[in-house]
Amino acid sequence: MKRVVYVIIVLAVMITTSCTQQKAGQPQERLDLANLDTTAAPGGSFYQYATGGWQKANPIPDEYARYGSFDQLREENQVQIQSLIEGLGKNENPTGSNAQKVGDLYKIGIDSVKLNADGGEPMRSQLEEIAAASGKKDIIRLAARISRYASNPFFGFGVGPDDMNSSMNIAYLYQSGIGMGDRDYYLLQDDHTRMVRGEYGKLIKAQFLNAGYSDGDAGKAAVNVLNVETKLAEAHFTREMRRQPELNYHKIPVVDLNTQVAPFEWTYYFEEMGAAGIDSLNVAQIEPVKTAVAIIDSEPVEVLRDYLSWKVINSAAGYLSDDFVNADFEFYGKTLSGSKELRPRWRRSIDAVNESLGEAVGQLYVQKYFPPEAKERMLVLVDNLKTALSERIGSLEWMSDATKEKAQEKLGTFIVKIGYPDKWKDYSSLEIKNDSYWQNRIRAAEFAYAEMIDELGKPVDRTKWYMSPQTVNAYYNPSSNEICFPAGILQPPFFYMHGDDAVNYGGIGVVIGHEMTHGFDDQGRKFDKEGNLADWWTAEDAQRFEERANVLVDYFDNIVVLDTVRANGRFTLGENIADHGGLQVSYHAFLKTPQARSGEQIDGFTPAQRFFLSYAALWAGNVRDAEILRLTKIDPHSLGKWRVNGALPHIGAWYEAFGIQPSDPMYLPEEGRASIW
Repeated sequence: MKRVVYVIIVLAVMITTSCTQQKAGQPQERLDLANLDTTAAPGGSFYQYATGGWQKANPIPDEYARYGSFDQLREENQVQIQSLIEGLGKNENPTGSNAQKVGDLYKIGIDSVKLNADGGEPMRSQLEEIAAASGKKDIIRLAARISRYASNPFFGFGVGPDDMNSSMNIAYLYQSGIGMGDRDYYLLQDDHTRMVRGEYGKLIKAQFLNAGYSDGDAGKAAVNVLNVETKLAEAHFTREMRRQPELNYHKIPVVDLNTQVAPFEWTYYFEEMGAAGIDSLNVAQIEPVKTAVAIIDSEPVEVLRDYLSWKVINSAAGYLSDDFVNADFEFYGKTLSGSKELRPRWRRSIDAVNESLGEAVGQLYVQKYFPPEAKERMLVLVDNLKTALSERIGSLEWMSDATKEKAQEKLGTFIVKIGYPDKWKDYSSLEIKNDSYWQNRIRAAEFAYAEMIDELGKPVDRTKWYMSPQTVNAYYNPSSNEICFPAGILQPPFFYMHGDDAVNYGGIGVVIGHEMTHGFDDQGRKFDKEGNLADWWTAEDAQRFEERANVLVDYFDNIVVLDTVRANGRFTLGENIADHGGLQVSYHAFLKTPQARSGEQIDGFTPAQRFFLSYAALWAGNVRDAEILRLTKIDPHSLGKWRVNGALPHIGAWYEAFGIQPSDPMYLPEEGRASIW
């Protein structure tokens, strides 16, 4: 789906964990000083100083490409969720109950004997249907069918709020259809990218062989798939272009699609998508969709069949026998990310259950683990952060009163969601059966698709959650002007139920401020208080904002992440602004607390020092070189190290807290520091 929400953590590592359980050896109410490396100087590398002890004590396990405090929590929590799920199996759960669905999906996911005996058979009917396609209309029908349960072939279709009328849901078309995550993997000619491309071709051939194709046919299929995906990638918007919402909104009447996009069987396509009768939609990226249509028109049917088959095989691989799973891991795990070992089957199965039945698991989870007092304390923190941001907006010297008034109105209408939804999702129409893991995943995907298509043409449900309660993450959604903090994030190192204010404002406080600031970053600022894409800035204020934002662009563009590879300051601008704003706003709020005013030390650190140590602890981690390169291409968040060492040099209070001097490597002259919110 096209709709994007802006999160605190990269989407690829959304994780779940308990809110209340004490972990052996893990301090719950104060910072763990063992995580520090006091041989490092705070002004040399604050990341090393604040997290070096953690890094040394937590080398990357073989199954990870990046291992941080998030992953630690996830591992511990998965044991709890496993216990919760296995506990369901001790009872006779009524057929059709959430307990039956959660328990049975998990059991079939860990049944290695059945998975290996079935081989590729669970996807046989889909591949046979594709093989029977004889004309272009068959290709269109199958592309529509496949996009309901597998990765989008050619281009994507979704339903979400209209950027210009956020109260109503409309259909979207958007660029999609490639298997390596970003156009650069298909187009760049450096040695590393050429190697990745070669290994991707080997993966495609290997999976077609696993699916029963002959060596010759598998080799041809790999060539055909790479040919189609490369042509798609050549037309794709860059990741920087995708960050500009005004470039990704083209609402077009359906009757004009043939002339404004490309001649195509649009009526038939929308019928097959379950969207018959729509009168208009947003074609987010016109040229990529136009190119996709041209590929369907020009490529032989046998090439398109191979491409569609790959969309099924690649989506199914993780839910089939070990030969499919291992081949998938060799490329996506080892080559792309640098992982050395496949994660255990039971952990992968829990991930699938969370993805398919997130709120069903979430309902069980909050009943057992989520304390109501955590929500109460969060509400106080959110109110304090809103007050702090309001005060900072009011005192901005670079913004006019007219724009300030609009900004205050937007802040005042933020919707705040904490913990879990007031109304749980109804999974009664989703069947979990004993046939195969892959068929259950298809049914779960089709359930989600039906849920989405049911929203088409209807008013937007502002109570909808875009994350399950057990997720350790948070988000801002510009179309509804809402911030959301699921139950899973309300625990250390983000939130200490009985911790001091310094660690909470440095942790969850910055997260709250981060999400609030997303409403005023380079993307969020273009949406008004109703969630509509609208310009509420004076031209002069907009120009001053861009000038101040460009300070962060230039600063991060000059960061070398590995060898000669630099960070992408334009691509990561929104997240960097949100980190910057989160730190400024949360510290502003923290200064009003009795602890901040007292200056009393704990464990030898002042309240201000504990604030920044707590912030750095959020990003403690180690990362493999291959993952650094991959994330720099696809992730709008800066790497963990640079969310500390790149953010803090722009924060005046950090200099004061640790006595940072001009001679320190991290020192940045005041005139070179960003100052926005």
